[in-house]
Amino acid sequence: MCRNIHVLHNFEPVATSDEVQAAALQYVRKISGSTKPSKANAEAFERAVAEIAHVTQHLLDDLVSTAPPKNREVEAEKGRERFEKRMARAVASA
Repeated sequence: MCRNIHVLHNFEPVATSDEVQAAALQYVRKISGSTKPSKANAEAFERAVAEIAHVTQHLLDDLVSTAPPKNREVEAEKGRERFEKRMARAVASA
């Protein structure tokens, strides 16, 4: 999975529309292979982001979990620790 797209399900508080929009944008960028579309593709790019964000919000609204909600700060710290381990391995192998 693209490292820039974060899990949005089962957090307290729930994912914001900005988080959903950012995930949709990252997804479209990854699929299209472009961070900034040409003028000819801008409309299709923006429409895809809006549609994916809309569908993503519906998915998040409909998902059910029996697990307790995750804490954003704890999950962020876990992510930082994973990043540090990856960087330490990269430096060690260089």
